[in-house]
Amino acid sequence: MTNKQIATTFSDLAKIMELHDENPFKIRSYNSAYLTLRKVEQPLIEMSDEEITALKGVGKTIAAKIRELNESGKMMTYEKYREMTPPGVVDMLKVNGFGPKKVKVVWKELGAESIGELLYACNENRLVEIKGFGQKTQTELIKKLELFLNSQHKFHYGKVAPVQEDLLAKLKKQFPKAQIAVVGDMIQLNPIVEHLDFLVAGAMEIEKLFDDKNLVFDKKDKNGFYGNTDEGIPVRIFICAPKEWGSKLFRYRSSSEFISAFLEKAIANAKADSVDFKNIKTEKTVFEKAQLPYVLPELRYDDSALSLPAVSEDDLIRPEDIRGVVHAHTTYSDGIHSLEDMVDEAKKLGYEYLTITDHSKAAFYANGLKPDRVLEQFAAIDELNTKQKDFKIYKSIESDILNDGSLDYDEEILKQFDLIIASVHTNLKMDEKKATQRLITAIENPYTTILGHPTGRILLARSGYPIDHAKVIDACAANGVHLELNANPLRLDIDWTWIPYAREKGVLISINPDAHSKGGIQDIKYGALVARKGRLTKEGCLNARGQEEFDKLIRR
Repeated sequence: MTNKQIATTFSDLAKIMELHDENPFKIRSYNSAYLTLRKVEQPLIEMSDEEITALKGVGKTIAAKIRELNESGKMMTYEKYREMTPPGVVDMLKVNGFGPKKVKVVWKELGAESIGELLYACNENRLVEIKGFGQKTQTELIKKLELFLNSQHKFHYGKVAPVQEDLLAKLKKQFPKAQIAVVGDMIQLNPIVEHLDFLVAGAMEIEKLFDDKNLVFDKKDKNGFYGNTDEGIPVRIFICAPKEWGSKLFRYRSSSEFISAFLEKAIANAKADSVDFKNIKTEKTVFEKAQLPYVLPELRYDDSALSLPAVSEDDLIRPEDIRGVVHAHTTYSDGIHSLEDMVDEAKKLGYEYLTITDHSKAAFYANGLKPDRVLEQFAAIDELNTKQKDFKIYKSIESDILNDGSLDYDEEILKQFDLIIASVHTNLKMDEKKATQRLITAIENPYTTILGHPTGRILLARSGYPIDHAKVIDACAANGVHLELNANPLRLDIDWTWIPYAREKGVLISINPDAHSKGGIQDIKYGALVARKGRLTKEGCLNARGQEEFDKLIRR
């Protein structure tokens, strides 16, 4: 098991024990273990019992449970409580923002033992009858439950990308002479994925891949084979004859809406009642036969690409175009690695600059920096910069946007930063008018350089707070503020669908990893990939600029 999986098991144990009113001291110790273990860099499975026990907040009891997880994949203590709890109640504990205390109330007092039952009770207006649950709480809970149900059997692109790459390598190794391609959600660079899809031509005995080690077999039909990985990710391997490779590739790399519009235009261009696209060997020939310019798979989500200027593979932003790491946290706030570690990693990966954006003082939950610690970090950055050659570290902060839209320090501190990313982290339940004005006020602050993750969403877990995107982007344009595309695969915020409007208004997009560890820097690639769906070019990206030009663009 990975460190994150082990840590999460302790978090789950703490929640389910709290549900059963167990010893508060033990619950706190398991929560503490979760916070410690998720930050351990060395794989726990490679560490000795003595090394694990030496970790902060990890004693012999927790170390024994870690060993148990590594050896069996299960923790008997957690399994004991899980067996005492209806499965649907365990699911309730997974709903974001719905803690054990509230789960216990709806289970014991309302008798709801599944999310479906609880949602029905909410729609029947029964939750308001329980002490501590008002109309507003009930309305918010309905949204959370619906989001949870709608998110089941869906996956983040960034989380399944390594699985897809591994399966592709196995397919190529097992069928070296076959034609093999990634299709579906992954080739279209969709932030949310429902299946890992492949197209294969010229391969025999594909069912051998479903050996319960790589894939668990489900079924097959005339189109292909279907199964799941051991993590439960659905996999579809479509098959075709080599002579129809281009036809099938086009079909499985395009949305139904795009295909319908494509066929309509093809028929119009041919001035005929129909056009036959069967048995075409290359995908580009399909477009040539339709008398239409080639459209990249990531742009085939609807019919819009057929009326916009054609773009090639190299016209759109690529991960390797990003030249600087903007938005990174260190151990000064809630990052896992030190300032020096983050600098070394950014340099090792070939970047030209790094902005250190630890949390501001209002973010007490993330060890936000009070003014004295800001100045302490400034001194450390100055010292490190004297040792750099062809690399620059910028003094920055991720400043909380307070409820009234102001930034989180006095002007005396604000004016000393090289740049400021302004982000909302608290009070996410404002209505659209108030939330929009809050952002606009922050954007109009002369010290704001970049608006960070504008909606605060967490994909598959939390809807973004409501804002008028057009007004926010207009304000950025009017005030010379750049817009973050938070590249963390759980966020990808601002949504790619708003990139064309931002570029139309002249607003630059900054593709930022929001890195809380060295490994987090590599999330930049997910931001760059999804930005391609928004037709973002290198010219439209702030941190695709070299250090000298970046310097000029961040000055207000």
